[in-house]
Amino acid sequence: MAVEVRKKRLRLRYLLARLGALLPVLKRACVVAGRVLDRVAPFVFLLVISAGLAKVRPHFLSSDNLLTMVRQYAVIIVLAIGQTMLMISGAIDLSVGSVLALSTVTAALLHGAGANAAVVGIGALATACGAELVNGLVTTKAGVPPFIATLGMMGMARGLALILSGAITRPIPAVYGRIGVHTWFFASCVVAVAAAAYIVLARTAFGRHTYALGGNREAARLSGVNVDRHTIKVFVINGLVVGIASILLLARLGVASPTSGELYELDSIAAAVIGGTSLFGGQGTIGGSIIGSTIMAVLRNGCHLLGVEDHWQKFAIGAMTILAVFYDGLRRRRRRL
Repeated sequence: MAVEVRKKRLRLRYLLARLGALLPVLKRACVVAGRVLDRVAPFVFLLVISAGLAKVRPHFLSSDNLLTMVRQYAVIIVLAIGQTMLMISGAIDLSVGSVLALSTVTAALLHGAGANAAVVGIGALATACGAELVNGLVTTKAGVPPFIATLGMMGMARGLALILSGAITRPIPAVYGRIGVHTWFFASCVVAVAAAAYIVLARTAFGRHTYALGGNREAARLSGVNVDRHTIKVFVINGLVVGIASILLLARLGVASPTSGELYELDSIAAAVIGGTSLFGGQGTIGGSIIGSTIMAVLRNGCHLLGVEDHWQKFAIGAMTILAVFYDGLRRRRRRL
């Protein structure tokens, strides 16, 4: 009897030892599975809602509807790309919608002064870069948190847009309107901006420093990254992206309006968060933010096709953003385990 008990104890110890050896493997497998889920979840969700809309509204997949979506939401996609780079670095920009409007007004004023279409476009880019340079300087040199600095710029830029334009819509070079009827223009700009941002983040030292800055600011400083200078550069790059978005908006509308771009800052942040970019910095991808932007575009377009009222669309986007932030918090806690 004692021999049998001893054998059972030995077998139990052997099984426990094997389980102990398997625990690191299981833990690693769970981590890998979690990372895969983080990357594919937004894409799977996009496929599900697209399939559902195509089922109830076959017109959703028509070429006319898809091309319309590209023209309508290219600006948000581009803004989300710039916002993603900022959020990865640990910052955020609440002023992109107002800076967008100010850039379009600047373009209209240059046109009114007799400038050609090229100078008009350069003026829009320079205005956006200048505004974001101010954001970067206020954040780094004055020590103002990005949320507050860009909130102030949001009001300043919108006010300047209204003052300079006389609070009225202004004409722009006709060539922008002619280009705006071609979907390839919007698609090409989105692809070019996305490709450039991906290369910068994934293939350069600047991109590695951006992730490091958002992951641990002090560690990045100790490793030799000039934190202030790098932060300013990320803001200016975001300004360049906002300037490109302003040109896309001019092409789509054919005029410059000081009230354009309202709430675009929230849309760009929501798109980045839904696509997997962390509000806490150090994590995010350009592809994920494009998928997040596309999810928002599909939801809004689908709501229009289904006759859903606008305030319910805003409710759905807001709820989805909250869920994405909640999931990001769970993901961060999981990685600390």
